[in-house]
Amino acid sequence: MARIAATKKRLNKHRAVRPGRPPRERAGEVEARILDAARRVFLERGLTGASMDEIAGLARSGKPTIYARFPNKEDLFAAVMMRSVDANIARFEGHVATGATIEERLASVGVTVLHWALVSDTVGLMRLGIAEARRFPDLASRVHRMVRERGTGAVARLLGQVAQSDELGTLPAFAPRRLATTTRFFLDLVLLPLLLRALFGEKPKPLHTEIGPHVARSAAFFLAACRHSRVN
Repeated sequence: MARIAATKKRLNKHRAVRPGRPPRERAGEVEARILDAARRVFLERGLTGASMDEIAGLARSGKPTIYARFPNKEDLFAAVMMRSVDANIARFEGHVATGATIEERLASVGVTVLHWALVSDTVGLMRLGIAEARRFPDLASRVHRMVRERGTGAVARLLGQVAQSDELGTLPAFAPRRLATTTRFFLDLVLLPLLLRALFGEKPKPLHTEIGPHVARSAAFFLAACRHSRVN
């Protein structure tokens, strides 16, 4: 009887774990594998050329597991993009602006932003989103909006901290209700010129040598504009 009871106990234990579904503590690991695999396949094949079969094989995960989390390739691509942005912003949010002057502290923020953006995989994903914009305009708009909102929010917090350490914080451009707009002007001056060159085919690594001088010029122009502009 004791042997039969032990056998039943083992069988019940096996029935308690449903096949194909990972334990709760491994769910994050499964999703990370899916996103890692999808990022690799998207960068190699593009959105149209990527297949869920290949992603599933590379992730060592069944397609039903992927579809339970991401209903289609477009949602999966958006998740890959946002994971990349979140990872970079997490590192960026820990940044403390350095420098003896307000110009140097602003430049410190700009340099960090560009080092975050000018990474081969990041540029590759951005190029892919742009290339697929005609076929998937809603996806492109959604990804662009999410990236812009998250990036602007992270940079705005840093700019706000820098401004409060100087008389800059008393200027109208740095009032709380205007800070998001001011941050977008800062990003347009500092980020866009080098990022656009990378998106149009220049290798990100050589562009890194231009970051310091470019940011110094852009930060000086931005600072002068903030000090001398009148915001209605």
